[in-house]
Amino acid sequence: MTTLLTNAWVLTLDDAMTQHERGWVHIEGDTIVALGSGAPPDIPGAEAVDCDGDIVMPGMVNTHCHMGMSVFRGLGEDVDDRLYRYILPLERKFVTAAMVRAGSALSALEMIQGGVTTVADMYYFETEVGRVAAEAGLRAIVGQTLADFDPPDHKDFDQGFARVEELVDAFAGHPLVTPSIAPHAPYSTGLKVMERVAQWSADHPDVPVQMHLAESTLEVNWARDTHGKSTVAVTRDAGLLKPNLICAHCLQLDDADITMMSEHQVCAVTNPRSNGKAGRGIAPVEKLRNAGIPVGIGSDGAMSGNTLDLFSQFAPVSMFAKLLGGSRKPLPAVEVVRMATIEGARALSLNLKTGSLESGKQADLTRVSLAAERLHPIYDPYSMLVFAALPSDVTDTMVAGRWLMRDRQVLTLDRKKTLRDALQIARTFKAEMIRIDEEKS
Repeated sequence: MTTLLTNAWVLTLDDAMTQHERGWVHIEGDTIVALGSGAPPDIPGAEAVDCDGDIVMPGMVNTHCHMGMSVFRGLGEDVDDRLYRYILPLERKFVTAAMVRAGSALSALEMIQGGVTTVADMYYFETEVGRVAAEAGLRAIVGQTLADFDPPDHKDFDQGFARVEELVDAFAGHPLVTPSIAPHAPYSTGLKVMERVAQWSADHPDVPVQMHLAESTLEVNWARDTHGKSTVAVTRDAGLLKPNLICAHCLQLDDADITMMSEHQVCAVTNPRSNGKAGRGIAPVEKLRNAGIPVGIGSDGAMSGNTLDLFSQFAPVSMFAKLLGGSRKPLPAVEVVRMATIEGARALSLNLKTGSLESGKQADLTRVSLAAERLHPIYDPYSMLVFAALPSDVTDTMVAGRWLMRDRQVLTLDRKKTLRDALQIARTFKAEMIRIDEEKS
């Protein structure tokens, strides 16, 4: 299929940050073959789409998510001990492959509607997550979580590694879905299991590793009290600090930690909305980036951050950096958009395929309508995207040349069924929460 987008404000996010204010993009099959300004080429038989001056930009990259957990959104928000009172008991009792599939479909629907075209996910029953992502048409890295707190899909680490192997076999060579191994965090796996993951990773060098790192005081204290070192140093000693490691959160880091991460060429993800809601702190994004560490933006799970689009993350990312720096200068809007596109793709080692609009790259893109009055006047398109745009401004989303959404209508998922399945699970959760409250009263 040949597609020609015309009359578009094209933000390429290439190295030169090229813009085409009256631009066009020529797509053949799954690939961008040309783009430019002025009169578009005459391409017989192409699907011609007049973008009416709207922004066409790379699809956004959500670098850390828990798709299956969208069914936990808003649950027990104001309960201090909600993790132990509700979340863990509900996970152990009700999280099944079917539940993860339903939650993942709801997440995929939301991300497509918000212009996200690539997601890095880690949760349980991750083979189901990969299948949902593939059916929805999303580009995805799907990580099977390994943990020691009685997770719902493995009772010991041998079973957990077996699930990883199953995931790798299921998506070997898949054009959109990349399998991943995901040790939950240093404190929830331990040094020996981290060493086992490092050895497994060495034997499977093309499989990314995802892990929560330096996220909480619990984790930092565990590393200090158990090993007399920082959590980053423990991870290094286990052999896991290496270029295919995607480190989520990265809140409690000192300069020595950042130097270690830079020297070992790991990548980082900031999750500002989730971490801000939890009162856990602010990631040192500027320090990480200044050390040469690619930093992507992640939504975290809907249980923690509520929304899975990246527009909701943009202002917090920039504002937190400005608060740390005591100035308007840190993390200007253009850098935030880079983090959400090409830098996020680099953090996932997907930057040769996606993250910018360039000839030869995959046609992963989104169209942002400029119809809303609240967006105008536009002196700087990046400032508008970061501080004024909403996910509802996204009208069209494409991955690998395939339209996933046109005119706000998602084409790859059954919206009514997706919502119905998720709400059925929510009813089960509500009933169990009432039972728990009655038991504890």
